[in-house]
Amino acid sequence: MKGFRCPARHGYAVEVSPFLPGRLACATAQYYGIAGCGTLLVLEQREADILLLRSFDWNDGLFDVTWSESNEHVLVTGGGDGSLQIWDTANPKGPIQVLKEHTQEVYAVDWSQTRGENLVVSGSWDHTAKVWDLERCQSVCTLQGHEGVLYSTIWSPHTPSCLASASGDGTLRVWDVKTGLCRLAIPAHKAEILSCDWCKYDQNILVTGAVDCSLCVWDLRSVRQPLAQMLSHTYAIRRVKFSPFYKTVLASCSYDFTVRFWDYSRSPMLLDTLEHHSEFVCGLDFNLHVPNQVVDCSWDETIKIYTPPCLAALQELAS
Repeated sequence: MKGFRCPARHGYAVEVSPFLPGRLACATAQYYGIAGCGTLLVLEQREADILLLRSFDWNDGLFDVTWSESNEHVLVTGGGDGSLQIWDTANPKGPIQVLKEHTQEVYAVDWSQTRGENLVVSGSWDHTAKVWDLERCQSVCTLQGHEGVLYSTIWSPHTPSCLASASGDGTLRVWDVKTGLCRLAIPAHKAEILSCDWCKYDQNILVTGAVDCSLCVWDLRSVRQPLAQMLSHTYAIRRVKFSPFYKTVLASCSYDFTVRFWDYSRSPMLLDTLEHHSEFVCGLDFNLHVPNQVVDCSWDETIKIYTPPCLAALQELAS
C-alpha cells in the first residue's frame, strides 16, 4: 500500500486520470470543509511512493473532482462557494475558468464519457443539477425536481444525455438531458442518499449508498424493490463505485473509517473490509488502467493506493 499525506487538508474526492495510469487528482478542504479554503492535489503514482506534481488553492472547500475525457491536462472541481473551477495542470496560476450559477455548495461533478461532448454535470445543495458545456463555458440545462440536497450526479457510461442523481430527499433519479425531464424517480432509501454509480456492464443497473448504512443495487426495469441490499457498514456510506473489471463487484467507503468490497451476486456479498484510515473515508475510485487497483482519500489527511486481497484473488480465479 502506498500513501501520501497532505497536512491540514481533508480529502473529499479522488479520481484517477482516464489517460495516464499513474496520475490522480484529489479534492480537499481545510478544517473538514466547514470553513477555510480548498486545495486540488495532482499526484503521480511511482513504484515506491506517490509524488505531488502540482497543487492549486481555492478560496473555499473543494468537494469533488472530475478529469476531462478529452484533454489529459484539464480537470473540474466543485466548491463550497457554489462555483465550478476548470483547471489546467500545465497552467500553475489558478483556474482557467470559473462557472458560478449554483446558490449553494457544489458537492458533485462528473464529466460526460460521450465522445465529442465536453459536458459536465454538477449537483448542488441548492437542490438542482446543472449541465455545463465547457466549450461555451455556460450551463445548457438545469434539472429540477429533487426536494433535498444533491450529493451525487453521475453520467451514464452507456446512454448519451442520460445521468443519475442521488439526494438527501431519499430518491435516486434518472434524467434525460435533451428534454431536461426526470425519466424515473426511485424512493431508494428512507434516509439521505450520499452516492450513486452506474454498472459499467449493464445500462440498467445502478447502486446507491445512504445514511442508513445500506447499499442498494437497482435494476431500472423493475424498481419496486432493490435487486440486492448490502448491510455491514456501521455509519453513513459516503461513496460507492462499481468495478470496471467485474460486472457485479463494487466498493464503498464510509464514515465508519472503512472501505468495503462486495459482490452482490454471491453469498455472502461482503468480500472484504479494510481499515487503514483513522477518520471518515470520503473519496474512492478504481484505476481503469491497473486491474483491481483502488485509490481512496480520508479526512485523516491521507490518500492511499492499494490492491485489495479479495480482488487479487478474483483475478487469480479468472485467469
